[in-house]
Amino acid sequence: MSADRELTVLSREWCHLCHDLLEALRPLQDELGFRVRVLDVDADEMLEARWSEWVPVVLDGDTEICHHFLDESAVRAHFQRIG
Repeated sequence: MSADRELTVLSREWCHLCHDLLEALRPLQDELGFRVRVLDVDADEMLEARWSEWVPVVLDGDTEICHHFLDESAVRAHFQRIG
């Protein structure tokens, strides 16, 4: 896996939607070959201020791919765009 094949999931420890999204993302990770970095928005004031109501959020850098629920087609389209 190359460094550019990493997605960030903004999450919360107590958030069932976050846990569900991460679980749904695992098969795509295996298939498309990317890493997932999980950041707890409650541990960072800036992240919490910006993303609080949108969690969980899937990002590639500053680009939002989806939020609240996994959008599998958006993830696939994203990796097709970046190669």
